[in-house]
Amino acid sequence: MKDWKISTFNGVLIASYFIPAWAMPALRIVMSPVKGLFFERANMAPAMFVSDHLQFSVVATVRFAWLLALAKLTVVAFFAMFLVYALRTPTRRRNAGDEAFSIALSLAAAVSFVSMLLASKVGEFAALRLHATETLLLLSIGIVMLVETAKPAAEPTPERVRVPAETFPQAQPSTAS
Repeated sequence: MKDWKISTFNGVLIASYFIPAWAMPALRIVMSPVKGLFFERANMAPAMFVSDHLQFSVVATVRFAWLLALAKLTVVAFFAMFLVYALRTPTRRRNAGDEAFSIALSLAAAVSFVSMLLASKVGEFAALRLHATETLLLLSIGIVMLVETAKPAAEPTPERVRVPAETFPQAQPSTAS
């Protein structure tokens, strides 16, 4: 762990939160779309918005639930792919998981931000706090990742090479007495 970047370490922590926190509600939608959509706090705000404000039919609401579950499971898959790459020693030095991590961060921030907006629109304050916290968490890790990649890597200084004095006859040391 001594050669990990800050964003890699934070990414592992974030992935360990988002994988179970988003996989379980998404899998509940897969098992029972209406129950998983309306009775899970993580899915409640989008469900209330599409049923109250957009007045979707039951079939359209189920389709929306499946799309929400697909989006969350996609984020979970990218976080899991990042964890696999981050925990493998040979790829850790090459930053092979950064692409999967940035895709997961982007998709998760978009889903969480939209859910936060929908929660504020329907007045569901517990879901609003949950999605606002997730959005801020994802944005802060994204900023850390951007700052870390924008900073130029420290280049090793070249070692000085001693050139023999006979190579340059005019640069011979003087013998002062």
